[in-house]
Amino acid sequence: MTTVDVLLSDGTTVQLRQIRADDATAIVAMHARFSERTRYLRYFSPYPRIPERDLKRFVTVDHRDREAFVVLAGERIVAVGRYERLGPASPEAEVAFVVEDAYQGRGIGSVLLEHLADAAGRHGIAHFVAEVLPANGTMLRVFADFGYQVQRQYADGVVHLSFPIAATEATLEVQRGREHRTEARSIARLLAPRGVAVYGASTTGQGVGAALLGHLRDGGFGGAVVPVHPSAATVAGLPAYPSAVDAGQDVDLAVVAVAPEAVTEVVQDAARAGAHGLVVVSAGFAESGPAGAAAQRALVRAAHLAGMRVVGPNCLGVANTDPAVRLNATLAPVLPAAGRVGVFSQSGAFGVALLAEASRRGLGLSSFVSAGNRADVSGNDLLQYWQDDPGTDVITLYLETFGNPRKFARLARRIGRDKPVVALASLARPPGVGDAPALDAAAVSALFAQSGVIRVDTVAELLDVGVLLAHQPLPAGRRAAVVGNSSALTGLAATACAAQGLVVADGYPHDVGPSAGAAAYAAALAAAAADERVDAVVAVFAPPLPGQLTDPEADFAAALPAAGKPVVATFLAGRVPAGVPAYPSVEEAVRALARVTRYADWLRRPPGALPELAGVDRSAGQAALGPDGADPAALLGAYGIDVVESVPAGSADEAVAAGERLGWPVALKAAAPGLRHRLDLGAVRLDLADAAALRRAYQEVAPVFGAEVLVQPMVAPGVACVVELVEDPAFGPVVGFGLGGVATELLGDRAWRAVPLTDRDAAELVDEPRAAPLLRGHRGAAPVDRAALVDLLMRVGRLADEQPRVRSLTLNPVLARPDGVSVLHATVGAGAASPRPDTGPRRL
Repeated sequence: MTTVDVLLSDGTTVQLRQIRADDATAIVAMHARFSERTRYLRYFSPYPRIPERDLKRFVTVDHRDREAFVVLAGERIVAVGRYERLGPASPEAEVAFVVEDAYQGRGIGSVLLEHLADAAGRHGIAHFVAEVLPANGTMLRVFADFGYQVQRQYADGVVHLSFPIAATEATLEVQRGREHRTEARSIARLLAPRGVAVYGASTTGQGVGAALLGHLRDGGFGGAVVPVHPSAATVAGLPAYPSAVDAGQDVDLAVVAVAPEAVTEVVQDAARAGAHGLVVVSAGFAESGPAGAAAQRALVRAAHLAGMRVVGPNCLGVANTDPAVRLNATLAPVLPAAGRVGVFSQSGAFGVALLAEASRRGLGLSSFVSAGNRADVSGNDLLQYWQDDPGTDVITLYLETFGNPRKFARLARRIGRDKPVVALASLARPPGVGDAPALDAAAVSALFAQSGVIRVDTVAELLDVGVLLAHQPLPAGRRAAVVGNSSALTGLAATACAAQGLVVADGYPHDVGPSAGAAAYAAALAAAAADERVDAVVAVFAPPLPGQLTDPEADFAAALPAAGKPVVATFLAGRVPAGVPAYPSVEEAVRALARVTRYADWLRRPPGALPELAGVDRSAGQAALGPDGADPAALLGAYGIDVVESVPAGSADEAVAAGERLGWPVALKAAAPGLRHRLDLGAVRLDLADAAALRRAYQEVAPVFGAEVLVQPMVAPGVACVVELVEDPAFGPVVGFGLGGVATELLGDRAWRAVPLTDRDAAELVDEPRAAPLLRGHRGAAPVDRAALVDLLMRVGRLADEQPRVRSLTLNPVLARPDGVSVLHATVGAGAASPRPDTGPRRL
């Protein structure tokens, strides 16, 4: 196990790794720092020193039956946790840990327990036991608060604990709750610092560092601003110091604009001053090549060893518009007005454009973070922070890549229930793994929508949706009233509504005519807002021709209603009131409304669940994945998916023998994977009732498609479907569903959802393809067993979630019938386990 970085409950970073034999000296030093109480509670005796025999045993483990992890703050070991199996092959192990006094109460015990349970589970240990003195309330709470089903017994003055360590919904909820709090706190300390040290500001007032210092000073930041300069007494009119600690101020944040080779020294200086994090604006790191990437890794390593988080490098900076903070540690001289929209940008250049456009539109921001190379702090960290931030109502993200897509989806599903998440996500990704087509824009949007995320394509759309969410209520449905004074504009709006999936409400569009006055226009808008058949109002206004109005000075914009329904406006003359989202074109207004309406639809649907599935044997599934590849039938059978038997044959006699064994009638198919379902090419022959019919079919198929064929028992006919599993580079494993046939494959008529699949995800997969009406009884046909299809998809999703060695899977065809489904063929691609960064114990 390599060293991993973990966050404590106060947001600081420490390191966790397996114990080593050369840790003996550090273990003795830690023991010497323990208070008498800590020693007594851990060892049940004063234990003033560690005997040599005990010390050797402490640091020598086999990492299987005996395991130990140490936690380091910098170079110093501050905690040890260990388990020891209770006898050869026993499913039980005793667990214990001890934390240095200065680090108690910061969540180290919980982190150790997570990693110990994970390691023990991988070696066949199912239960932990522990002995704790009744006076050790802190340790008892660690076990009790973790979500385990703990059994307690009191005997001989000791509390004996026993509990299963397998992850459950309860333990995962506890673990993720702690993850949320620690990550949120680590960001909160960066965005509300008591003081900021600036490294790299010149005395000439030129350069990036000087700009950052000036923006901090002029933005009204209420805390201390400390320029750090090797020789100058003042910089930009502020007292300067050779080291941040010399200022004698509380410094929580370091803003860095020095050359890459000087950053390590800055990290050390900031750590001595007690900083919690660094914003590294300097370029020349991973974006510049291998040497820069190595320098970036060294930067993050040094920062984490010092307990700090890193924003950047190569970033625009961070900002917080809260009047109590007024932090502008960015390269933008002026921030947008204070508001309730949080903004995360992976790109610095994009961040500049976004801030400028937000200012132009009057979109108020709560906080802003540009992550640059995203070496440490990511969009997931900001989601954790904004979830509980009382000053943020809407979250907007620009994402070039996903560091941890499974975690992003999990967080977005949770946070999106309370605060909308809008994401501008690049589609410029490498192709997916396997021979499946790369996911198109519609598929990517569906994967975002699965988690309630509103995906947009441009900066303008990001702000279009942000403004609407920030200032208007959510629509209660898809019915839109179009009201305007131009038949051309109202017609255009009605067409745009239909194209975006909105329904023009009965009685609309309503054209008041070019000669209508402001009062008539206001009355029409008010009536639309009050109409029970209307969920949202689209207001359009074209400037009247000269002489058409009796009152040319009338304020038509003031006619826009302030109702409990969302209103979007396109006014080609005049300015709309503050709080009403205005768009330069009808299409942009309707598109923003449609995106928000789909989000509101997602909110109204109940969240999905991960139901128990009968007949699932994870261990059997792992056994079916041998070193030389997968046994598809055994793998799928371990997840309760039966594949109709296929018998290979290389001659007519072998085919007949297979038919005799399977029972008549049978089907004969060309063996090549791309031909097994190509009835249209003549590669499939059905309903062969006897040996003679089978021989004739073989003699017709073999000369054209090859001697190798497959013989299968006939099953009842049904609607041909395809189920796929693809390892997408951005989202990880995704499950696709569509109807079979050349036409649907040519059109890419597939629906996609990311793993893990909930019951709601699986149901939406079945209903989403454009050809899905064929499953519901098109033109008088009997509807298929939809529940059976949903169950099949749930099982494929569970397999994908539990078997990371499975990189691709195709079930084609799957015949769906009124009485169930039949899987006729399955292909599985296996390889090395794909990374699953959102599983296992907490780590950065």
